[in-house]
Amino acid sequence: MKNVSRKLIGIGVVVSLGSTFSLAIPPRQTVVHREAKPTKYLVLDSRIIDNVQNAKLTLGETKKHPANPLFGEDKLWEPRFDNLYANVIYDEEDKLYKCWYSPFIVDERTTLTPEEERHPFYTPYLKKKPMGRETGICYATSKDGLKWDKPELGLIEFEGNKNNNILNRGYHGAAIFKDTHESDPAKRYKMIFKGDGADDGMAVSFSSDGLRWSEPIECPEIDAGGDTHNVALWAPDLGKYVVITRINGSNNVRKVARTESKDFVKWTKAKVILEGPDPLKQTHDMVVFPTGGVYLGLLGVMEFIDKSNYNIKQHIELAWSPDTKTWYRIEEGKPLIANSSAEKEHYGYTPYDFGTAFASAPIFLEDEVRIYYGSSDWYFMDWRKGYLALATLRPDGWAGYEQVSTDAPAVITTMAVAGDLASLSITADVQNGGSVIVTVVDEYGEELAHSEPIVNTVTGARIKWKDDVRSLTSVYDGKARLKFTLINAKLYSFETK
Repeated sequence: MKNVSRKLIGIGVVVSLGSTFSLAIPPRQTVVHREAKPTKYLVLDSRIIDNVQNAKLTLGETKKHPANPLFGEDKLWEPRFDNLYANVIYDEEDKLYKCWYSPFIVDERTTLTPEEERHPFYTPYLKKKPMGRETGICYATSKDGLKWDKPELGLIEFEGNKNNNILNRGYHGAAIFKDTHESDPAKRYKMIFKGDGADDGMAVSFSSDGLRWSEPIECPEIDAGGDTHNVALWAPDLGKYVVITRINGSNNVRKVARTESKDFVKWTKAKVILEGPDPLKQTHDMVVFPTGGVYLGLLGVMEFIDKSNYNIKQHIELAWSPDTKTWYRIEEGKPLIANSSAEKEHYGYTPYDFGTAFASAPIFLEDEVRIYYGSSDWYFMDWRKGYLALATLRPDGWAGYEQVSTDAPAVITTMAVAGDLASLSITADVQNGGSVIVTVVDEYGEELAHSEPIVNTVTGARIKWKDDVRSLTSVYDGKARLKFTLINAKLYSFETK
């Protein structure tokens, strides 16, 4: 499907349609009221926005960590990271960062080729023989998320000994997560993966510690290739497990697909939920997670520089969904995590993430969001060296509203908001000389209360009101709207109690 952009006249917002699975704008909510507890709303959720004037929704800014790359292919059983497919969590119980990643533990193209010939100017990687390959799952830990250890686990034999960090052999594209929803300790850690063989389907496995795993249970009903970074999560509002996988269409065009389950064993048939606008910009994988009343997707976009199978890159874009089924892309075509550029585009002289980026689900810290990602220093299908890297994001900084023209303020008005207006807090970036002012308005636009201006960058900052809003809460609960007036500022989220 061709890329379609539709300008919504009168509210100054542009919404991009990347596929047949996106709508121009999702249904609005008449009242923004989810739960009787502190509730955060990301302004990228267009259901909560009533009107926008001189404002546009733009991606936030990620920063690549100066310690990058965090680790690379430094073990005998790590001849090629390929796409890495890292699953990184911070385990609150163990006070430890944990990473499950998937290298090719056997890659004859690499190990049987002299290092000086592992170069695209000799024989391209895909044409090199022999072609024997085997994937595995390896494990690494870190106390600070920057310095990583690859412990000798003594679990799986590789070339005659078990002094390695391998957990499984022959598993491809594994999704691994710690399920805090699970009551059975033996199933606390869950995994879904594809078998290594061309005809192998998807299967699940369970573990009490994330290291020792049960025998796989096959899941043929999913009916998906699964040759990707599969992603699994518990969706509390759905009361189900959701897995994001991939289906390959005609001419091997990659499409993101979804399946669900109540017990993580029996699944529905996978259905396509997102695809690229054309075969040269394919959707390779998508990491999905809940935050701020929506689901966000870190979408891996596989971009073919030309029609060859060699000059391919992958970057990460952002999408959101109200339900994990229908997805809306934010600034389609613009990376949230971009490939690094190179002063000299020559093999061996390019940065660690020049060629590819494959996201893990983010880790939310008090002062930042951490997005770990697998990367490589050359094009997708060719010779390359792989790494684990880290990008950071300010809290709630996925996307926000800012001015279109500096000649006038940006004005964003929400749908009706329930909750204690006196407890309202916001997250915004404010430049020097800029400000954010919040106004409470009724359904007819009459102004009821005004805030003091916020003139500094803030995260979860309580609004100071010029007027008494406590009395308004009882009268206008469920009827009052919030109007944000921005000058040289970017609004990301707000929260009520």
